[in-house]
Amino acid sequence: MLLVFILAAGLWGVGYIAGTSKKARVVSVSMLLAGVILSHLILPDGHPLREATGGSAALWLILVGFAALALLYGRILKALRNRAVSTSEPEPDMPSDRFTEAELDRYARHIVLRELGGPGQKKLKKARVLVIGAGGLGAPALQYLAAAGVGTIGIIDDDVVENANLQRQVIHQDADIGMPKVFSAQQAMEAQNPNVVVLPYHRRLSEEIATDLFADFDLILDGTDNFETRYLANRTAVALGKPLISGALSQWEGQLSVFDPAKGSPCYQCIFPEAPAPGLAPSCSEAGVIGPLPGVVGSMMAVEAIKVITGAGMALRGEMLIYDALYGESRKIALTRRDDCPVCGMRND
Repeated sequence: MLLVFILAAGLWGVGYIAGTSKKARVVSVSMLLAGVILSHLILPDGHPLREATGGSAALWLILVGFAALALLYGRILKALRNRAVSTSEPEPDMPSDRFTEAELDRYARHIVLRELGGPGQKKLKKARVLVIGAGGLGAPALQYLAAAGVGTIGIIDDDVVENANLQRQVIHQDADIGMPKVFSAQQAMEAQNPNVVVLPYHRRLSEEIATDLFADFDLILDGTDNFETRYLANRTAVALGKPLISGALSQWEGQLSVFDPAKGSPCYQCIFPEAPAPGLAPSCSEAGVIGPLPGVVGSMMAVEAIKVITGAGMALRGEMLIYDALYGESRKIALTRRDDCPVCGMRND
């Protein structure tokens, strides 16, 4: 056996001096051991070569078995160590808490605001916001949330960019026609601010996915144009205790509010118990809408989102802001929670 060990050490040493890789040296030593074991299995008892290399294959098989176990143990330890290191590091899609010099310069106008400052900007970076719809209201909201430095922004929409969208949905370009809106919006947001994480969901919001999707975000913005989705978003947000910022448009007028029953305000269904009869609330494609109006209301929704995230000022909880673009007027009305609301009423608490 000593002869085999000497040969193995010689092979390893020569390989080391020659500069061969560790893997190549392991292969050469393994081939030597395989040859020794094979000779024990083929050659008859008492053969000089067998006697010179231990006399029995059993010893070498035991030795190889122990070596294999040691190697396997080492690999398991390495894998566990790597797993521990990887789980202790931030996930690739999670923005770091630290600001780069470029980010500090980018957000300087926020940081000097007394109501925001560095702590407020840090809250924005940690925030996770979901925007339902990448159309008229979603487009400006998404642009300003990304520009403001909201760390993770989800977009869910099953629509594609159409030529008729471009009169008001300025996050999309002519070259994007035919592209899913979520990917067009993602492309524009990441080009504007590469420091944010954009999560696109090219599908319609449904009962099957709403709860799991909303649970992954801190705040929901609803920029949809149909009551079915609005009621679903409201039910899900209330059930999970998530604040919901909702906006709506019609011709020259827009409105928005923050529905947050967890903080004592009414929910969407408190104010709109039932969907209007067909024809009473025509869509933008039916009634028309002035192009800049979605930009105004969508930007206001982004402002409310920043206020909710950072705690700055007074968010529109329990109030609805109505903006009349035709006459340049805005007004606020108080909203009251209904005890008999099937979603958030006190009888359900």
